[in-house]
Amino acid sequence: MAFRRRNKSYPFFSQEFLIQNHADIVFSLVIFILIGLMFETTAKTAVLFIQPQYNISTMSADGEVTLYHYGWKDCATVLFYLCITIILHAVVQEYVLDKVNRRLHLSKSKNTKFNESGQLCVFYLVSSLWSLYVITTEGYILHPSSLWENYPHVHLRFQVKFFYLTQLAYWFHTLPELYFQKIRKEEIPRQLQYVSLYLLHILAAYLLNLTRVGLVLLFLQYLSEMGFHLSRLFYFIDENHHKMFEMWSVGFVLTRMITLTLMFLAVGFGLARSENQMLDLETGNFNTLSIRLLVMFMVCFTQSWLLWKFFRFQLSRTREMRLEQVARKRAAAKHQMQRTLKRDSGTYCKNHFFPKFVKSWH
Repeated sequence: MAFRRRNKSYPFFSQEFLIQNHADIVFSLVIFILIGLMFETTAKTAVLFIQPQYNISTMSADGEVTLYHYGWKDCATVLFYLCITIILHAVVQEYVLDKVNRRLHLSKSKNTKFNESGQLCVFYLVSSLWSLYVITTEGYILHPSSLWENYPHVHLRFQVKFFYLTQLAYWFHTLPELYFQKIRKEEIPRQLQYVSLYLLHILAAYLLNLTRVGLVLLFLQYLSEMGFHLSRLFYFIDENHHKMFEMWSVGFVLTRMITLTLMFLAVGFGLARSENQMLDLETGNFNTLSIRLLVMFMVCFTQSWLLWKFFRFQLSRTREMRLEQVARKRAAAKHQMQRTLKRDSGTYCKNHFFPKFVKSWH
């Protein structure tokens, strides 16, 4: 199974060979783990990578229900789905984005941004629809108070735990992709910045048993980011598309306000009224004043930083647009003046020099 057209063959175990064939190598590793399910001696180890661990069965009104909690074995599951994400990344790049790039004939810098927005747009679309489905089926929309009631939310349903594991797998997979995609050195700090923020917030929500609030906040964030990258894709296709950026700007500010409001409501107000406010690692209770303040500070700082960057970008963009308008007006005035001078000089020659020439000829 080849994901890339190979214009040149490189020596085995070389850097170029690894970059060119990384998807095939990872695919072989996934197949090796799946084959392990066929044998009794390796099936338990293979299941450790494929299936979420730490499941318990409880009785409810609907019958027996299987719930999950987290532990160190989740690292193996995240690693397996990290490999799956690398394969899907290569499939989207090869069969969708590369074909579109060959038709658009973009520059090298725009080509890199187009690939980045294309990959993230697919991920944000799938994740936002998936998170919306989970939020709806879990009843968080109809009962917002369930986001903080009965904390700690140690036991998770399969779809909630699997969602968090795949989110961690995706954002961890972006780190080796910086090497596989040969990202320019000046772009690496920017990408490491937002990848680290995503990993920090997702891990905090997962490990501190704030999965319900984190799920809603991720949905809002992914929906806003999908709007931005979708607008950028349309802009690369046709540079006259600017209205989508204006719509995204309004949605971006609203998302920041809703996120801060929901965070203060759930953590600052809901968890603060809970009776159990003692640190207990065995029961997974992290509802203490210091941890609540730390979580709120982390979220508020991130949202404020995003707003600051947004407004700074908008101000610089407005300044650049004004300078462009002034330059265009000056160029138009200069062009009009040249046309006027050319017309007046032609009229002057016609009215003065041509009659004198005719008179002297006669």
